[in-house]
Amino acid sequence: MISIDNYAYQSKLKQVDPLVKLFFTLLTIFVCFWADSVAVALIVILTTSSLTVIRGKIPALVFIKLLLLPFSFLVLAVITIIFNLADSRDPFLFSLPVFGYYLGVTESGVFLAARLFSKALAAVSCLYFLSLSTPLLDLLTALRRLKLPNLLIELMALGYRFVFILLETAEKMLTAQQSRIGYSNLRAGYRSLGALGASLFVRSYRRGAALYTALESRSYNGELHVLENQYATSRAAYLLPIGFNLALVAATFLLKFSGGGF
Repeated sequence: MISIDNYAYQSKLKQVDPLVKLFFTLLTIFVCFWADSVAVALIVILTTSSLTVIRGKIPALVFIKLLLLPFSFLVLAVITIIFNLADSRDPFLFSLPVFGYYLGVTESGVFLAARLFSKALAAVSCLYFLSLSTPLLDLLTALRRLKLPNLLIELMALGYRFVFILLETAEKMLTAQQSRIGYSNLRAGYRSLGALGASLFVRSYRRGAALYTALESRSYNGELHVLENQYATSRAAYLLPIGFNLALVAATFLLKFSGGGF
């Protein structure tokens, strides 16, 4: 997450109005889930990847590695949809006998799993586009412009900072354990991992409390005041996200009317 924040500050899309990027992200995710189409999801993934890598100048390998993070969770999720259990072979494309029943793959299960997998990956790519091109402070500025409650915005800012504290504390403790050969074998690894988990949240809580004390010493009254960037934007800037999503809607109707299940 720390590297994501660094890439967001280095992105060439950082100067684009964060409200426009937020609008594009949310609208595209909504249309992608509404379309329920593998083809539309692939278009979204290719578009957001191109914007992030080509326009934002984020290394392609970084974006691919980030997409691989939720990949394993999505694969495990769709496996439970692809495979079904029945008392006959009839509904399956292929199956295996298991204790008097048949475990196999159905055609409807494959299509459903493909749609769910592609939609989830497209939504993740949209969120990566936003997070890799918009620093948190700029995103909070956009939320203030949308007149969201200050309490919600402050909780997001503090929660984001406390995540960094948790990660930094865990990294330091892990380095200290490794320097003492804490993971030399499986038994030592389990013991070190247990010690890390037992003391991690205590130390993180203490650092979080120290951070809050530092805020109070600087006259913190429940609202963080930061210098906000000024962006030159207009209503015309929203035409591109609207036009792109209208094209997705048109492609969805075209696929459905032509009978294309893809």
